[in-house]
Amino acid sequence: MNWPQTSRIHWVGLIIGLLLLAAVARLYGAAPNPPQVQFITDNIGPRQIEDVTARNIPRDYARAWQTLAAALEQNRAGVLDQYFAGFARTKFGDAIAAQQKSGTRTRYIDHGHKLTAYFYSPDGGAMELHDTAQLEIQVLDGSTVLHDEQATIRYVTLMTPAADRWNVRLLEAVPNF
Repeated sequence: MNWPQTSRIHWVGLIIGLLLLAAVARLYGAAPNPPQVQFITDNIGPRQIEDVTARNIPRDYARAWQTLAAALEQNRAGVLDQYFAGFARTKFGDAIAAQQKSGTRTRYIDHGHKLTAYFYSPDGGAMELHDTAQLEIQVLDGSTVLHDEQATIRYVTLMTPAADRWNVRLLEAVPNF
């Protein structure tokens, strides 16, 4: 087919743009789909949750887990900065440093979360959440799987608002809550 020069330039530009977009998504640890999060707000207090916050918390929590999985699998602590702050950022950054030192990495295969909100501060500055996560956790050395387990893990989470999203400040596994 004999296309005019401008059409070829347009198509080449479009293809290069799509390739760059895919490279940036890979660079920043974006996985194809965030995990499913069932969000329950029946017992929240002392403040009622706003509709926009009720939409944003499960979205941002799912993206935080997506980001955490990418950071641990790629051993790239900087990826955590997208959705983690404070103690949680430090904790997982240290875990990645330990993995780098040992030459291992961790892969989370996320099968979903049941996230229940219990406390929403009166000023809207913090939310305590309890999560029951269904995960497959693999520890790898190169492409060799050293450990593989299916797990139901319960977490206590503290999220705080940032400029355009909610960040995870605390994510602690607990035996019972």
